[in-house]
Amino acid sequence: MGQIFFTSDHHFGHTNIIKFCERPFADINEMNEALIKRWNEKISPEDEVYHIGDFAKTKDYDQVADILDRLNGTKYLIVGNHEGPALHHRKKFKWAKEYFELKVKDSECKNGVQRIILFHYAMRVWRGDFRGTWHLYGHSHGNLLDKDNRLSFDVGVDCHDYYPLSYDEVKAIMKTKKWEPPFESRNI
Repeated sequence: MGQIFFTSDHHFGHTNIIKFCERPFADINEMNEALIKRWNEKISPEDEVYHIGDFAKTKDYDQVADILDRLNGTKYLIVGNHEGPALHHRKKFKWAKEYFELKVKDSECKNGVQRIILFHYAMRVWRGDFRGTWHLYGHSHGNLLDKDNRLSFDVGVDCHDYYPLSYDEVKAIMKTKKWEPPFESRNI
């Protein structure tokens, strides 16, 4: 097994996303190719990728199959609000779920495990948030103010130069947060 990566909101095949999110691409073909290139620059065939929604929005379902075949790694899909084309090719993902609680082995964490809630939409509270569980989301395309006292943030491509983030990159961002366990002094 390789590394673990997180990303969201590629919107492969979605012409209007270029305008809506002011993406620096001349057209949909340039955008699709750039997103594929950046994905494969970081992700190897042995890696695992958790795509946290809005993989593609297009009527060209064959194009989505081709894109999925070109992307490195074992792909998992957290369903977003634009998943018709991706779900049409559900078998190209290891699984597709609405919500997932991931446990990553990490010797630096309490009990040797970092828990991560994966959901397309940002939540204000989530299971285990008061114990240091992270929450990774998409959907907002960088338009939702990040709170530096919460262990959550938008992993969408519009926020990260159109690249997926590795577990270590996510961990580094979480270490910059000013989060403190709310009940630590009360021994709850």
